[in-house]
Amino acid sequence: MSATSALKQTPLHAEHVRLGAKMVDFGGWSMPVQYSGIIAEHHAVRGNLGVFDISHMGQFFAEGAGAAAWLNRLLTNNLDRLSVGECQYTFLLNNDGGVIDDLIVYRIADARYLLVVNASKIDEDFAWMQAHLDPGVQFENHSEHYAGFAVQGPKSAQLFDAFFSGQYSRPARNEILAIEIDGENYYIARTGYTGEDGFEVFCPAGRAVKSWNDILGKGAAFAIKPCGLGARDTLRLEMCYPLNGSDLGADTTPIEAGLGIFVDLQKTDFIGRQKLADQREQGVKRRLVPFKMTGASPPPRSHYAVFKGGEKIAETTSGSLSPTLKAGIGMAYIPTEFARINEQIEIEIRGQRFPATIEKKPLHRPNTATN
Repeated sequence: MSATSALKQTPLHAEHVRLGAKMVDFGGWSMPVQYSGIIAEHHAVRGNLGVFDISHMGQFFAEGAGAAAWLNRLLTNNLDRLSVGECQYTFLLNNDGGVIDDLIVYRIADARYLLVVNASKIDEDFAWMQAHLDPGVQFENHSEHYAGFAVQGPKSAQLFDAFFSGQYSRPARNEILAIEIDGENYYIARTGYTGEDGFEVFCPAGRAVKSWNDILGKGAAFAIKPCGLGARDTLRLEMCYPLNGSDLGADTTPIEAGLGIFVDLQKTDFIGRQKLADQREQGVKRRLVPFKMTGASPPPRSHYAVFKGGEKIAETTSGSLSPTLKAGIGMAYIPTEFARINEQIEIEIRGQRFPATIEKKPLHRPNTATN
């Protein structure tokens, strides 16, 4: 068996091949990195509409009278703030406050929650949560049974209206709609990983191909493009959204990553809380910050050395050429004394150092008005 054939495939694999996508190994999954080209797909999402296959991501369901209390003990954000149909971004931490995963929790019924987790963390997340499961909570991994699509771009609302012809009202930002199509359960959330307006759709795996082609068909009127992981990365990087495994990991905390807004220390008990409370009180030694190259240079990538005053102070965690800004951009954990907006640094690329400036988040601010 070849290495390629050993990779996991989403229900849309044959569709990607049919559309001429370039397939790559992404955490053990065969996924499209691009179709027409990363830059064209990036601009499609910023200007019109794009659709991504996110079927590789995991879907867990937690249910029961004690589900909210159990999840609150495992996650950093506060589920008590969620009404039915709302969602929140949050973190699953280890005992030392390091990030196991970043995820979104949707409250889909009074005592039922959908958790969407990163593909590379499905097994680890489920095992960790299962090991800490409270009695009376039903917790199931349905990842193999679901497919997912991310429809992103300023014309997303128009596509929603065209698709449903007024049958359903659009969910508001960070809300989720549970509906039936041909007797099958669909979840449609007003969420995304690009900074643009958009919807993430989760449906039974057996409905994936029809739903994907229906989206492309209806979306043709709005110049929709199928998009791959390459554009997904440049889009999220312009927004300074972290990528788990690159910008987040077991040796980093949400406080260091500048994501303390998604940590509720008013909760007196959740795994990893003490480390985060100490960091909030005492400060941190490093911070995850974005940077932009200030002159012509090759694009930065991850694990490139960062210099200040001739001394190496860090390594980049992410980097790319920004199609919107037409400049190299990235992120790095910088010592706190240098982690200031407008601070001048240098990135070593192919043995040569190029100037860069620490910037304010996000690096690009789209018009994200939703209705």
